[in-house]
Formats: sequence, C-alpha cells, structure tokens
Amino acid sequence: MSFAQASRLFRSCTTSLSSRALARPSLPVAARHYSAEATETPAAEPKEKDGEKTLGKVVNPLEAKLKAKEEEVVDLTGRLRYLQADFLNLQRNAAREKEQTRDFAITRFASDLLETVDVLFMAMKSIPQTALSPPSESSRPAETSAPSSAESSSSATSPPTKTAEEYLRELHEGVELTQRQLLQTLFKYHVKPFDPTGDVFDPNRHEALYQAPVPGKTPGTVIDCQKTGYTIKDRILRAAQVGVAQETQS
Repeated sequence: MSFAQASRLFRSCTTSLSSRALARPSLPVAARHYSAEATETPAAEPKEKDGEKTLGKVVNPLEAKLKAKEEEVVDLTGRLRYLQADFLNLQRNAAREKEQTRDFAITRFASDLLETVDVLFMAMKSIPQTALSPPSESSRPAETSAPSSAESSSSATSPPTKTAEEYLRELHEGVELTQRQLLQTLFKYHVKPFDPTGDVFDPNRHEALYQAPVPGKTPGTVIDCQKTGYTIKDRILRAAQVGVAQETQS
C-alpha cells in the first residue's frame, strides 16, 4: 500500500466517525423536584381537614333530622295504639249496649203483664183444694125414683148436666193453664219468677211490707211472700213483696 492510499483510508474513517457522532441524539437530563414536593404536601393536609369539616357539617343536620323522624315515628305509633284500643273498646261497648237493648226491650211490656199473672194466681188461690177434689160416691145424692119416659127422651137429646163443683174445677183448670202458658211465654224472653221465702232480706231484691216477731225465725228472714218477684236476665224486673221476721221481745 502506498502513502497516498493510506491517507485516503484515514480520511474516510475520520469522516464516518464524525458523521456518527453528529447523528447520535443527546441524552435527556433527569429533573429533580425535591423542593416542589416539599412545598405541596403541607398544602394538601388543610384541604383534607376542610373536607372533613364540610362532611361533618353535612352529617350533623342529617343525624338531627333522622333522630327527629324517629321520635315522630314513636309518637305516631303510640297514638295509633291508643286509637286502636279506643276503637276496640267502642266496639265492645256498642255490642254490649246492642245486646242489652235487645234483651231488655220488653221490660215495660213484661212488667205490665205481671199484673195479669198476679190476677190469675189470686184467682186460683181463692179456691180451696177441698172444693176442687172430686166428690166421693157416698156424697152423691141417691136417685129416688126412676125417670119417666118423657124425661128420659129429653135427657137423651140434651147434653148431660154438670154440678157446680165440676164447673168450678174446669174453670180452675182453665185459669191454671192460662197462667202456665203466660209464664212459658215470659220464660222465652228470660223473665223468671222467684220466691224468697226463707231467704235473708235483701233490699235490692225484696220489698218489705211488714215485720212481725216469729218465734224460731232468725230476725231479718223472709217469712211470707205476698207477691212473687221477677227477674229479666240478671236484672230485677219487680221486687218481691214480703214480710220479714222481727226480733222477739224477751
């Protein structure tokens, strides 16, 4: 190799090396921000505190409203329970009043009928039992003579005659049946009689007509019942008119 060739090769190498150096990009330089971070951190803490304060301001009114609504719910629930209890009491009272009105609707009418029952009882009591007993065969009048043909023909067409005692017995039976039927009708409407003879005098159930000293009777005991008492359900329809035993003077 000659000197001229060697110098050309050296130039070409240096030319290629300089072109590569010019084409290589420059490396970026890393930037450090220590001072910026240090200044930004204290500024974020007040923002978080401000956010907590704002959230607290929002939550506190909501809690107060929620507590007020809960108290209102408790108050309304208590009022509703009181109203339900009042309504149930009103229903029970209305049903009881309706039942009492139905049961005691005939009170005045029944008390008026009791006078009729008393009259029938006095009518039966006025007839002694001896008058109601049928006569014996020996007490009947004996037939003295046989009836004639005209009398026998007339008796065949006419109904058999009755004695006064038989009419009286039939009348007594009719009155007794009438009184019994009337009492059965009153029983259907819970009207029942009671006889307090022998009981202790009760001013709520008895009406004292007189007092009399009776040996062997406890003072204050009913010794006689002039008028029978009557009840309708659990109420006194009419107090029994009675005589009461009095203390005997020693």
